[in-house]
Amino acid sequence: MKTRTITAVIALLLFLPIVIIGSWPLLILVYLMAITGLYEILKMNRIHIVSLPGILSLIALCMILIPQESFSPAIADFQLEIIVALALIMLSTTVVSKNRFTFVDMGFCVLAVAYIGIGFMYFFETRESGLIYILYALLIVWLTDTGAYLFGKAFGRRKLWPQISPNKTIEGSLGGTLVSVLIPVVFVFTGLMEGSLWLLIPFTIVLSIFGQMGDLVESALKRHFDVKDSGTFLPGHGGILDRFDSFIFVLPLMNILPIIS
Repeated sequence: MKTRTITAVIALLLFLPIVIIGSWPLLILVYLMAITGLYEILKMNRIHIVSLPGILSLIALCMILIPQESFSPAIADFQLEIIVALALIMLSTTVVSKNRFTFVDMGFCVLAVAYIGIGFMYFFETRESGLIYILYALLIVWLTDTGAYLFGKAFGRRKLWPQISPNKTIEGSLGGTLVSVLIPVVFVFTGLMEGSLWLLIPFTIVLSIFGQMGDLVESALKRHFDVKDSGTFLPGHGGILDRFDSFIFVLPLMNILPIIS
C-alpha cells in the first residue's frame, strides 16, 4: 500500500502539470506512454518490440499519434495511406517469416496499434480542445473508480463479471456511474462548462459505463494471456495500460459525442 501511494503521488505531481501545460510537453508524454503501452501489450503475446512486427507496429503507432492540424498538416495528408501500407506490410510478414509470425499474430499487432494509438491520440487532441475537457474525462474515470470501490465495499453482493474480474460487483458499477453524475452538475453550475445539463448527464453516464468497459477489456486481455498486470512501469499499480485502460475507451467516445465545442 505504501509503494502504491508513493507511486500515485509522484505520478500525479509529474502528470498533472504536463497536462495543464499541454502542447509539446504533453505530446512527448503521450508518445512515451503510448510506446510503453504498445511494449506491454506486445509482450503479453510474446512479441518482442525489437522484431520486424514490433518495429512496424511502433512506426504505425507513431504515425497515428501525429497531431493532424496544429503540428503536421503536410503529413496529415498521407497519414491514413501510410498506416494502411504499414498494416499490409505487417500482414505480409507472415509470408516472410514462413508463418513463424502467424496471421493471428499480425492481426493482434494491427489491433493493438489501433487500440492504443487511437486512445492516446485522443488524449492529446482532447487537451488541445481545452484543458477543461481533459479534466472532465479524467474526473469521470477517477470518480467512477472511486465510487465503484466505495459502493462495492459497502453494498457489493452480486458479481458483475466474475469470469473476467472477480472483485467487481454490479452494485459497485452502478455506484461508480452514479457518482460520476456529480461531474456535469458541478461543472455546469460553476460555469466551468457550457451546455445543457440534461444532455451532459446522460453523456456522462455513457462515458462512465464505457470507462468501466475499458477496464474490463484490459482485464479480459490479461486473463487471456495469464498475466497479473500489463507491466511493472508503475510500482504498485502495474503498467501504463493498467492505469489508462478506461481512458482509452472514454476519450474517443467523448470526441464522438457532442460534448467538445
